[in-house]
Formats: sequence, C-alpha cells, structure tokens
Amino acid sequence: MWFRGIKLPRCVVIAACVLPVFLTALFYALRPVSSIMGWASVYVSAPIRGFLGMLSSVYPFSMMEVLLTAAVIWLIYYIIKTISVTARRRGKWKILVRRVLPVLVAALYVWALFCWLWNSGYYAPGFAERNGFTGSAVTVDGLVSVTKLFSDRANELSEQVRRDEEGRYIEDRREMFAASTDIWDSITAEFPSLDGKIYRPKAMVYSWLMSRTGYSGMYFALTGEANINVSPPVIFMPATVAHEHAHQLGVYAEDEANFVSILACVTSGNAVFEYAGYLSGLKHLLNALASVDVEAWLEIMDSLSDEVIRDWQENSEFWRSQRTVNTGIGFIDSILTNVTVSVSDAVDSVYDGYLKSQRQELGLKSYGACVDLLVEYFVMRSLV
Repeated sequence: MWFRGIKLPRCVVIAACVLPVFLTALFYALRPVSSIMGWASVYVSAPIRGFLGMLSSVYPFSMMEVLLTAAVIWLIYYIIKTISVTARRRGKWKILVRRVLPVLVAALYVWALFCWLWNSGYYAPGFAERNGFTGSAVTVDGLVSVTKLFSDRANELSEQVRRDEEGRYIEDRREMFAASTDIWDSITAEFPSLDGKIYRPKAMVYSWLMSRTGYSGMYFALTGEANINVSPPVIFMPATVAHEHAHQLGVYAEDEANFVSILACVTSGNAVFEYAGYLSGLKHLLNALASVDVEAWLEIMDSLSDEVIRDWQENSEFWRSQRTVNTGIGFIDSILTNVTVSVSDAVDSVYDGYLKSQRQELGLKSYGACVDLLVEYFVMRSLV
C-alpha cells in the first residue's frame, strides 16, 4: 500500500489501523475502574491538555475553529473527489474501500485521543468526591438562606458595575478576558486540586452559530482552549469564561464546573466577576427554590433590584431572539425559524445523549445541578 509516494510494509499499515481500535477498546474496558481513570486524568490527560493549551495560546484566534473548519472543507473535497475517482475507474468497491479506510482510521484516532484526554475524567473521582462534598447539609431552609445571600449580593454588586445613562450594563469583554486568569487565587488556596495553568479564552468567529444552537462556550480538549461565544450580552460572560476554565483545570462534570466557576467568581475580589457569579448562581438557586417553596421564591424575586431585573431580561431576550429568524419575508422567516429550532433541538439531543453516555445521568440538566454544592458550601462554612 502506498502513502504519499512511500510504500509502507503491510504490517505497519495493519498496526496503524489496529492501534486506535486497541486504544478505544482499552478505554472502554478500563473506564469502570475509577482509580485507573483517576490516574489517567491526572498523569496522562492533564499534562497533555496543558501542553496543547500552551501551544494554542500562542495564537489569538481559536485553533479549534481553524481545525474544525479545515476538517469540514477537506472532508467535503474528499467526498467529491472520491465520488469522481470511483465513478470513472474499474474496481469501484476496491477503490472506495481504499479511500474510505484512511478516513475511518483517522476518525478513530481522534476519538481514541478524545476518550483518553477528556472522557476519562467523567469516570475518575469528581471534584465533589475529592473534596468531601456529601450533600448532607442540603435542606430547604439552607436553600432559602443561600438564595437570599445570592440575591442580596447581586443587588449590591449591580450598582458597582459600569452602566450607561439608561442603566444598561456596559462592561468591556476584552477587559474581562484579560482579567479572567487572575480570579483563581482564593479558590485555589482552598482547593489545591484546582491549581494549574490557564490561558486567556478565545473569542469565537462562529459565535453566531453557537448562539443559534444555544451555547455560550466550549472547552475543547484536543487544543486545550476555552472558546467563548461573544455574541450574547456580556453580563454572564465572566461566569461562562470561569466555567470553561474550570474544565481546563480538570473539573469535568458540568454541575461541578458550574459550582467551581461560580465560587471562583464570587471570591475573586473583582466586582465584574463577582456580579456574574452571583447572578449565575442565583438563576440556578431560584429555579430550585421555585419547586419547593413558592412563597420564599416570590419574596426573593420581589427583592431583586431594577438593575438585576434589567440585566436578566436583556440576557433572556437575546437567547429568545436566537430561536427565531426575522428577514421581513413571512414564509422565509417561518422556514428558517423552523430549521433553527430543529437544529438547536437536535444539537441539544445529541449533547444530552453524549453526557448521559459518559455517566452524567442528568444530561443537560446537570448544568443546573450545582445547587446542592452551593448550598452545602455556604451552609457548612456558616456563610449564611
């Protein structure tokens, strides 16, 4: 068999094809063993992802977007070329197999790498387990107390961030990005497992696409980057950045990453990050409170300042707008809106299935499952 003009021995070709299958099979065989996955996430995944993050940090743009764009363009070209070559030659099936097999092998290498660099963390002891969180301190009274704390702090901090004459939030995204790597001192001192090198987040060129699918950020293990959707209002963006940095620091589960990001923000000493952290936590806490104590929920909602309500409404209006298309042409708007909603729902379904397949039983709902950790942390430390 030939590869770029070099004839490779058959045994080398077979080994190259078998290796990703072996690595993937090994991962699935060993993933039930938590201790092995924990070792792999600390001594294999973390160093490699850190090295990749260092390399990608050299570039101001998202290497994830560059690689994915190049892969899509190349794949389209390769499919067209394969159809063309196969159609005009004899032995079509043999040619087709020879052209498809390298692509499948390459895809298997990517998946094997992703399994060991990222999926392994889902089967390792999580942040909560490593740091003694049990959930035993979570009560309705505790939930009410912590929610009140978050609402009071959000009200206070809403007056400490920059606003225009009409009261609209106008903090600068670039300043947030620059400050994002300096907010971890306090939480790292309390939780040394979070100590690690993080790099400035990347603004995504495809932010419009992320908005249409309903996502505000993405950590990509194969480049070690925290990629941020910069289209939404910047109000919650500090918490989003901290969430992706939590992943970069080896916090895999979404509920734990949310908890760590909120805690990093509220202990940062930076009013912009503190405000985003308290707002983000308050959203999850209020959602939980509404299902167990409606009166307390109503009381806290009534206590929120005009600035908090305005910021929440601005953020909510943006995300609602991403579910519709408005070109001014009725039938086109209807078609494109239906396509947008269908694509967004499909992406949610795929990601939900992925999370559940990686031992995250709540799927997408795990993003809001940080409430127990927040309540336990603030109650056990007598902060409410």
